[in-house]
Amino acid sequence: MTSTSIEWTDTTWNPVTGCTRASAGCDNCYAVAMTRRLAAMGSPKYVGLVRPGKAHFNGQLREHRDSLDEPFTWKRPRRVFVNSMSDLFHPGVSDAFILDVFDRMRRTPRHHYQVLTKRPERVLEMNAALDWPANVWMGTSVEDERVLERVDALRELSAAVRFLSCEPLIGPLDGLDLTGIHWVIVGGESGPHARPMRPEWARAIRDRCAAAGVAFFFKQWGGVNKKRAGRLLDGRTHEAFPVPLA
Repeated sequence: MTSTSIEWTDTTWNPVTGCTRASAGCDNCYAVAMTRRLAAMGSPKYVGLVRPGKAHFNGQLREHRDSLDEPFTWKRPRRVFVNSMSDLFHPGVSDAFILDVFDRMRRTPRHHYQVLTKRPERVLEMNAALDWPANVWMGTSVEDERVLERVDALRELSAAVRFLSCEPLIGPLDGLDLTGIHWVIVGGESGPHARPMRPEWARAIRDRCAAAGVAFFFKQWGGVNKKRAGRLLDGRTHEAFPVPLA
């Protein structure tokens, strides 16, 4: 377990480390910088996963069986972001290991697990085998209209809660269909190379959520100084969670 400052979760759980680029939303991936930092600190889970001299993962994936049983040690119920440093449904992760992760989530119903992927088509392939626990929220990243097909795959899944992470939002989502979606997170990119998020993009998604009765969470404006930019959208915070599983 790792404590986190991510506004929409309580803690992170990383039974897999390593990844590869999936789309434009990955270009300034925070997990690459964090992996480098943890590797420099001597954490064996993260050593050797980033290309030398480049801000990219090298494609090596690691399954950490010694991390699988961590949720049993957390007595207080919490929201858990699964694989904040990787993608559980990366093709380099075995079906057997994914099923083991789902087994642990099923056996710890006091927690709500937030699984986020850029590869929902693989989740769809495994949909029947996953025997979805009610405490698993399944999401996909949608940074612009070029990856809207991910939403189509997500809505076909049998998860009790299906959500979108529109972060970093780097383009409008005018064609977004929220049918079958329960929650949407919107946020701008942060860091020295952050691509700007236009206010009208965030407002359009907020209004679309309101019209569809979908919970809307505005995470941040981002930018070089995300704390200074803040979290207010038109003068207020938006921190809705899906119900009744909030």
